[in-house]
Amino acid sequence: MQHASDALVADWKVGIVRTALAAQSLDAPIRGIETSPTRSRRRARFAARRTKSGALAGFHGRKSDVLVDVVDCPLISDDLAKGLDLTRALAVVGASRKGEILVQCNAVQGGLDVSVEDGKPLDQELRIKLPQIAAEHGVLRLTWNGELAAQLAPPQHKIGKADVPLPPGAFLQATEHGEKALQAFVLEATEGAHAVADLFAGCGTFSLRLAERGPVTAVEGDKPMTRALQEAANHAGLAYPVRSLTRDLFDDPLTEPELAKFDAVVLDPPRAGAQAQAQRLAKSDVPVIAYISCDPASFARDVRILVDGGYQVEWVHVVDQFRWSPHTEVAARLTKSHMQPGRD
Repeated sequence: MQHASDALVADWKVGIVRTALAAQSLDAPIRGIETSPTRSRRRARFAARRTKSGALAGFHGRKSDVLVDVVDCPLISDDLAKGLDLTRALAVVGASRKGEILVQCNAVQGGLDVSVEDGKPLDQELRIKLPQIAAEHGVLRLTWNGELAAQLAPPQHKIGKADVPLPPGAFLQATEHGEKALQAFVLEATEGAHAVADLFAGCGTFSLRLAERGPVTAVEGDKPMTRALQEAANHAGLAYPVRSLTRDLFDDPLTEPELAKFDAVVLDPPRAGAQAQAQRLAKSDVPVIAYISCDPASFARDVRILVDGGYQVEWVHVVDQFRWSPHTEVAARLTKSHMQPGRD
């Protein structure tokens, strides 16, 4: 959709969310849209393969195995763009002649955090060449087929007052603008809450900000990310404590007695949504839910469950970190009217 005006794209993105809500017979108030600027993406997954003269690096065509060599991309940041030349260099030394490598690049403080999949086995020759390539291209850490191949410095990500030591392949919001917008919506939605549960907490995108004003229980299914979150919280000098738990919320959602400890819950699940947890929340008396979603369809399904359980949707805000694509994110505040956070 690069050919379309910003206004048309914004209306299109809001329409995607409105259509998803309507499919569940929901008429929620949509306040507006936040759109990340061009050249702001800080993470990307490049593909590359060797050629007789060097290597191709870029993205696959839509629903295609055709690899499009990318020279310039108006979505990715200047720091992340350095990952394209890096990806070509990695393919020359580490891709088989018949296969492709996949290169996950995150632009973090001070350089790139890079994870490579489907590369050749990490033999002695690669163990020598990969650190050299990493040093030439400003790579802080290079993970090859799940094994650490080079590290100049531990990659970190700043969240509020905290420096998060990122595990390999850690999830980051696509843009700094989008991350700050979502944090602002979560802080707005949970204003006045004294005890907050952050579910699907990742590395602490919301937990570490929420702990500046109240105690937080952070629950995440990925153990390395839980560990990184807790380490960051322990050393950040936050005003309130963060207690992190590793728990699979798909198979083992928080129960109603556990939820009763909180007067606000933040939900930030992956695209599959949080159906099992929504069913538990619908039966609870948690006064406020801040729901952050990267999939309008699963979001609408879960909100239908919550509304049927007595919640009301106070507002919805669209967040577009993925310009010109159909991918759309949502922030929302839901309440149960008989209770308010911070009040008896």
